Amino acid sequence: MSTRWYPIYQRGNPQLRVFLPNFWMKLVRPLPRQLPNIVHFQCSMEMTKYDIKNYLEKIYQVPIVDVRTKITTGKFRKDVGKGYVVKDDDIKYAFVTLPKNMKFEFPDLLSGKKSEEEEHTKSLDESKKSFKKYINQNKDRPDIPSWFSI
Repeated sequence: MSTRWYPIYQRGNPQLRVFLPNFWMKLVRPLPRQLPNIVHFQCSMEMTKYDIKNYLEKIYQVPIVDVRTKITTGKFRKDVGKGYVVKDDDIKYAFVTLPKNMKFEFPDLLSGKKSEEEEHTKSLDESKKSFKKYINQNKDRPDIPSWFSI
């Protein structure tokens, strides 16, 4: 249940309120040996299996067969500056099973980045060429600083 309501007060009847859930879910890249109809989520600790199922069915209209959850404990580590022992937050994972005829494929977000990488390499090559030209102009004048050239 959420404690956030919007708007808090409105004149007249009926009072219009919008329910804003405190829950969140994050899609996580699945493990290498995962069936194609299983989706891996990281979710808030307060969510139950039924909350996860209702969240996906009601908001995203995704048919769900089964939900399994796992809580992993955070790591203990020593703080670098003070030397205190610090524990990372626990994480709750949800493994959602879709029907057999549905197949989930994790989206490839980096597929369009190749053209940008090519542009970056081209600009890097151009800057290297201009720098070599700049160095070659000033190599015959060892007494004068290179920034003094025009």
